[in-house]
Amino acid sequence: MELYDVMRTTFACREFTGEPVPADVLHRIIDHARFAPSGGNRQGWRIIEVTRDEDKQALAELSLPAATRYLLEMQAGESPLNTVTRSSVTDAEVAAAEPPHWLVAHIREAPTLLVVTVDLGLVAAMDKDLDRVGLIGGGSIYPLAWNILLAARNEGYAGTLTTWGAAAEPGVQALLHIPREWAVAAIIPLGRPVKPLTRLRRKPVEEIFFRDRWDGSA
Repeated sequence: MELYDVMRTTFACREFTGEPVPADVLHRIIDHARFAPSGGNRQGWRIIEVTRDEDKQALAELSLPAATRYLLEMQAGESPLNTVTRSSVTDAEVAAAEPPHWLVAHIREAPTLLVVTVDLGLVAAMDKDLDRVGLIGGGSIYPLAWNILLAARNEGYAGTLTTWGAAAEPGVQALLHIPREWAVAAIIPLGRPVKPLTRLRRKPVEEIFFRDRWDGSA
């Protein structure tokens, strides 16, 4: 596929035919994805392919609390899990809610499941001393994660970048024997999509691209 076609049609896929990504194709996907940039070109990443059904089930269960809170905050009319506005949803309400198993089904049922991790000792977080949640460190891992999805799309497969499990990172680390200093950046289900999408909805350029200042001319 042409690069721009891949960029404009890589959608968040959560429904798969059940066909796993063949080993040679998966190797090719990772082979191309590894050329993503990272801070200082340190490439402090490791990708784990999860093949055991019981481990997929465990990852889905570990993802449920964050998924539950996300859904409750969205139903409350909030922007879920944002770090600016305090949520009205309490921990007790999250604990008492019926877990949305359907929201993590794509993790449990993924034909191919990847866990993307990053060595925090190799991440330069320029914003680590700011009084807000850190973002910059992600620049050393999320280009790789997105490259995986772009490469999968080019091969006729699809997936989505999920981060539910990051909220239960110690549990994921214990399950997959991930060292404590390695962060869980993403859980990516991959497979053959049931229904490929080619027309994605995004804001027009004029709503996101401005000159000279945040409030400059579009």
